[in-house]
Amino acid sequence: MKLGHDIGAGSTYDISTFGYSEVFLPKLFVHTLSFLGFIRNLIMCLFTYLGLSDFIETDNIWPDNPTSMSCYPSLSAALIREILPVIKFEELVAGDGGCCDLPESCAVCLYEFEGEDEIRWLKNCKHIFHRCCLDRWMDHDRNTCPLCRTSFVPDEMQEEFNQRLWAANNDVGDFYSE
Repeated sequence: MKLGHDIGAGSTYDISTFGYSEVFLPKLFVHTLSFLGFIRNLIMCLFTYLGLSDFIETDNIWPDNPTSMSCYPSLSAALIREILPVIKFEELVAGDGGCCDLPESCAVCLYEFEGEDEIRWLKNCKHIFHRCCLDRWMDHDRNTCPLCRTSFVPDEMQEEFNQRLWAANNDVGDFYSE
């Protein structure tokens, strides 16, 4: 006896031509993904319950506010980058002469400074950070030291900074008004 269904006009098709694995594999795949998602959620809840939620790296593909994210830094961040020097950590250690107590690690990422690391040295407060850590901080339109909240721009350069920022803003405004 053949298994089949009537599809009209007196013809039938044979359902035995579909293999068991063709139906079973996709179903197994979906169940496996569901199980792995459950395990992931269970581990995340366990870490949160134990107070270790800081160790969970969430991969946020979508920003919370897509309009605020830009691939270009703000004008003030670009100008501040011009003001703040980028030097190698080993150059700072060699030029220090042992007079200042240099930190061993970056306060933003908590990684230790290595000789070849590019760092930004804040002139106002003398704190140092990895260049990429401080640049990311500035990309969020933050203009103060992450540790002590001292302004990035030294007082003696504030007037020049404001004039350059004003001129740059006017140039951008003129570009869009044409």
